[in-house]
Amino acid sequence: MAKAEAAASRRAVLGGLAAAAILGRARAAEPVNLVLNWTPTADHAPYYYAKAQGWYEQAGIDLTIETGRGSGAAAQRVAAGGAQLGIADMATAMLARSRGSKLVAVMVVYANSPQGFYWLKSSGIGGPRDFAGRSIGNPPGDASRVMWPAFAKTVGIDPASVRFVNVSPQAKMQALRSRSIDITSDFYNEHDLKLRLFGDDLGFLAWREIGLNTYGNSILANEEVLRAKPKLVEDFVRVSQRAFAAAVQDVGPALRALLAAVSGLDEANQRDQWRRILELMRDPTTETVALGAFKPERVAADYELLRTYFENVPAMQPEAAFTNRFLDTAIRMPAA
Repeated sequence: MAKAEAAASRRAVLGGLAAAAILGRARAAEPVNLVLNWTPTADHAPYYYAKAQGWYEQAGIDLTIETGRGSGAAAQRVAAGGAQLGIADMATAMLARSRGSKLVAVMVVYANSPQGFYWLKSSGIGGPRDFAGRSIGNPPGDASRVMWPAFAKTVGIDPASVRFVNVSPQAKMQALRSRSIDITSDFYNEHDLKLRLFGDDLGFLAWREIGLNTYGNSILANEEVLRAKPKLVEDFVRVSQRAFAAAVQDVGPALRALLAAVSGLDEANQRDQWRRILELMRDPTTETVALGAFKPERVAADYELLRTYFENVPAMQPEAAFTNRFLDTAIRMPAA
């Protein structure tokens, strides 16, 4: 009996120590804000999954995920220190960095540009040369607005020949259907939804089809945070890599975590989105170096594109705009 009581006492002490250790880790977890590029959808599901699984907490990160208002706004918020980490289009981030914003990309999500323009063929638009004199509807912080001069000059029209109309992400399709706008920009993720809505009347051009295949959504870190707390950034990156790799194998759990945290999303639509996202995530570098890895030559080419199509882009070292050093090279995109 005494032995049993002693064993029970030891178990109670060990249990108490374990609980104290867990509480201690919870108290020690550092608050980190991640500001998204837009409202949460399938491409953000891995962050919600890792948070729901407790992976960030186990790494000492108390993560808050904030809804975004566009790549430009996310980049500004991270640069100003309002959030330690954010998600933004890489070209937008590099343009901001060249103009003094202290941003460093630590992981690429879209190795291929997700940017595209959509219109209705019945409106008389046959392609991008017909955009002149038309209206383009999207939010003020949309990355396509930032990169519009590059697109316009590539297809051979005057960048000033279109009129931009402020439209929220949720209102884009209704605005196009009602013809209150002629064209809208959107990510390739929701291509299937638009096909269902508009059928054969849908016109579409992916930017990557005309040679504008800049790196897309990337995780950005505030440079001061990166310098002061590199281990924190590394832990976030590696947990996120792990979550994306899990979703590549089976997106179901990640989507369930997303749907539990965010209302108003349709699961079938999010699954369609994820299939498109896999196309955007995969390139030779993410398959052979690491999931989330940048190729230095491509970053340099993206910077030269900015210098070609934008005025007053200050000189900078493109390699200073990103780092692969926090990535786990054992985690890679599987070959298609």
